[in-house]
Amino acid sequence: MNHSLDQSAYNNKNLKWLLIIGVILVGANLRVPLTSAGALVSFIRDDFGISNALAGAITTLPLIAFALLSPFAPKLAGKFGMERTIGISLVLLFAGILIRSAGGIELLFFGTLLIGLAIAIGNVLMPGIVKMNFPLQIGLMTGLYAIVMNVFGALGSGLSIPIASSGNFGWTGSLLVWGVLTLVTIVIWLPQLKKSRPAENSSVQATSGSLMRSSLAWKITLFMGAQSLIFYTLITWLPTILTANGYDIHLAGWGVFIFQFASIPFTFIIPVIADKMKNQVLIALAASGMIIVGILGLLAGLTQLTLLWIVLLGMGNGSAFSLSMMFFTLRTKDGYQAAELSGMAQSFGYLLAAFGPVLVGGLQDITGSWTLPLLLVTLAAAVMLITGIAAGKNRQVN
Repeated sequence: MNHSLDQSAYNNKNLKWLLIIGVILVGANLRVPLTSAGALVSFIRDDFGISNALAGAITTLPLIAFALLSPFAPKLAGKFGMERTIGISLVLLFAGILIRSAGGIELLFFGTLLIGLAIAIGNVLMPGIVKMNFPLQIGLMTGLYAIVMNVFGALGSGLSIPIASSGNFGWTGSLLVWGVLTLVTIVIWLPQLKKSRPAENSSVQATSGSLMRSSLAWKITLFMGAQSLIFYTLITWLPTILTANGYDIHLAGWGVFIFQFASIPFTFIIPVIADKMKNQVLIALAASGMIIVGILGLLAGLTQLTLLWIVLLGMGNGSAFSLSMMFFTLRTKDGYQAAELSGMAQSFGYLLAAFGPVLVGGLQDITGSWTLPLLLVTLAAAVMLITGIAAGKNRQVN
């Protein structure tokens, strides 16, 4: 009898560790398929002889997929179970990576669309998985998968060009390499499929309806949306802004690396701190404040302090991203409600993110200056500040 209990405890412990590793590996897959493609856009453009606008769709198409599918991901989880839905998304992601690298521009865009749909499901459901399985370690687990997501995203940007330039890999081989990571993740995730259970449909439908009427849910959504707009706008235009301020194009390119690198420690630290605080108002203030100071610093044109402004922007954006992930779990009652809030916020957030760089670029074309575009980014940070203070108070959506 005791032997049976010991064996059961041993098996449960092993399954828990497999789940932890699985969560970390799923996080690793949520950015690298996008950042690796972004780094290789010029290779793909030259190979197919397409315009810059069409090549740009390689990065904007997944964002549109995020916006369209995010609200439906919790419904799929309600029908098939959270773990099983993530398993399906991983298979879809692997298929997308294979198709994208198969050659031919039609397959490139079809594979990219599949990748966007797969990542949208993972983005939305991960906060729910964490809340359901690690209720006492929400901050730690959120920090772990968030930091892995950002580290692998940075690796995708940094390693894809060297891989593409080595041997006979080319851009197709470079993109295909990351499919190995997805395949390993699928294997590690397999044991979770056994315990996947659909949610009660009535509770999922009730949650969905109530969130759309919740002012707190909309404040969290606006916070996430403003943060996403700022991140993708800076990723797109920061090198050009730095070049306009007198920096060499190669040094300006390093600015984006520093911006992302500075955010990495905060994607881990902030969830752990936020989980221990009674409310998260101070974190929202600090994150928004760092972004506002960084943008105003770039506007002031104090080039000797440019590194400081970039680091502040990275720290602020990393903090804001992690805080938005924590809001999904801290402000909800259970894993499925967390997934619903995550879907609502990320749908709107990525829709804003898709149009932010276009709007900012258009303003620069019209005015011939970066002043008005940067003031628009500052306005987005002000929206973050106001909604972050409201969302940071200790209460739950109802």
